[in-house]
Amino acid sequence: MKRPTPPIQWVDDHIRIIDQVLLPTEVRFVEIRTAAQAVDAIQRLAIRGAPALGAFGSLALVVALDETHPSSLSEATTRLEECRTLIGDARPTAVNLRRAVDRVIDEAISSSQDLAGLRATLLREAHAVAAEDEAACTEIGRLGHELLRDATTLGTHCNAGRLATAGTGTALAPMYAKAQAGEPLKVFASETRPLLQGARLTAWELEDAGIDVTVVPDGAMASTVLSGQVDAYIVGADRIAANGDTANKIGTVSHALAAREAGIPFYVAAPTSTIDTNLPSGEHIEIEQRDELEVHEMTGKRITPQGVAAANPAFDVTPHHLISAIITEAGVLRAPFEGSIADALTRTGAP
Repeated sequence: MKRPTPPIQWVDDHIRIIDQVLLPTEVRFVEIRTAAQAVDAIQRLAIRGAPALGAFGSLALVVALDETHPSSLSEATTRLEECRTLIGDARPTAVNLRRAVDRVIDEAISSSQDLAGLRATLLREAHAVAAEDEAACTEIGRLGHELLRDATTLGTHCNAGRLATAGTGTALAPMYAKAQAGEPLKVFASETRPLLQGARLTAWELEDAGIDVTVVPDGAMASTVLSGQVDAYIVGADRIAANGDTANKIGTVSHALAAREAGIPFYVAAPTSTIDTNLPSGEHIEIEQRDELEVHEMTGKRITPQGVAAANPAFDVTPHHLISAIITEAGVLRAPFEGSIADALTRTGAP
């Protein structure tokens, strides 16, 4: 497989990203030089995917610092504290974003004696966030490949591949590993609200890698699974609670229910940085509510009657009892998840 252009690049003291809203019809690069541009890119989903948001948000701190030209360490620290919420809370459900922003800011402030050192630490730690995610993706791909070695047809939802991470992906990483091993593979990718991330992004990624992929309407995926056409399911995650309840793109829980009814495994693939043990269960996960226009309109044209309301949650929560295993870089975690998650975080040295 050819190596695609990374979705996030640090180029000449600014960030360059692929505008994922325009894919697959147009591959356009966007230059991010201000905090406002970074927040806009996050909120309109030009950059998305929990691990990718962590890597992007970390680099955005350097951009945000540079644009203000602080004259003292005190001014720089004040600016970073502003960005802790401005950038860190730009999307509330994906825990990786705020966690990475906090990590990079805390390390830079605690270890720097001057402005140059502060900026250098920010950039070094931001690159470390991306490098760690890339390594996690590789291990998730290896472990997931072992689990899915006998599966030839996989289902997935949303996009959890190269576009959503700093590496080969989470849910898609085992697929790339299977393809590289020459194993037979067919993928059913559901369309995925709110911006058809499955139809546009996952299908684009997999087709580009030479993997057989079929796009299925969200409403048709359950019957596809129940008809026996899918051997296993694998999805990513934006936040995982201490008990294993998992927030992922809206519609995920319906696929988990179909997988249970069909008697096939339903796997979640995510780095341990996506686990939030501060939340005991999924009912405590904040669910992002997006603009109603994403429901009311399609390509700028109104499709619902004037005067009706619309609900547009970006995520739902899959209860842990519907999840066969959580594939992380620290191992394959199984129920009871409270114990296996705690053990995994201890092995990785996570707080």
